[in-house]
Amino acid sequence: MAKAMKLAAASSFLLTMVFIGLHFSNVTWAFPCAITFGTCFYHFFMRLVVGYSINCKMRNRADYTKPWYQPRSFEASLYRILQVKKWKAGMPTYNPSLFDPKQHSWDEIAQAMCQAEIVHEVIAILSFLPLLGAIPFGAFPVFLITAVLSALFDLSFVAMQRFNRPRIIKLINKERTVK
Repeated sequence: MAKAMKLAAASSFLLTMVFIGLHFSNVTWAFPCAITFGTCFYHFFMRLVVGYSINCKMRNRADYTKPWYQPRSFEASLYRILQVKKWKAGMPTYNPSLFDPKQHSWDEIAQAMCQAEIVHEVIAILSFLPLLGAIPFGAFPVFLITAVLSALFDLSFVAMQRFNRPRIIKLINKERTVK
């Protein structure tokens, strides 16, 4: 998945540059393509930068006992309504090895889950930054739709992490009582 993200970022950047060049060569349909690929580039590149930056700071060492990571009273019913259990297995993972119990303890996996949650929360917020592009370029509805869809996509990963973490913490507590 990491290679695909980097390839998507590089490809969308390259296509943005190509269409900007075509736009300056007076190709009328190139401008909307440049905006589209530029927005795609932003979303892919921003995800890579946010993930890298937070990883440099946290190093998968989040304290999952902190209040931010604790389940709220409404979450279980929300996840049932959203049917998280049905679709979570089909979600892509940037680095699946971080969540592999053969390579990491449940404690390490819970910490990585907290970090992944933070990454996706920050990305969801930053997904709305391209709305500023509507000021010089217009097409506010297009920028709004892509921002909302992007944020919802990342919030689905937040929901998945928050859905799974209580089960992982139960495993951690079970291991501690056995020892």
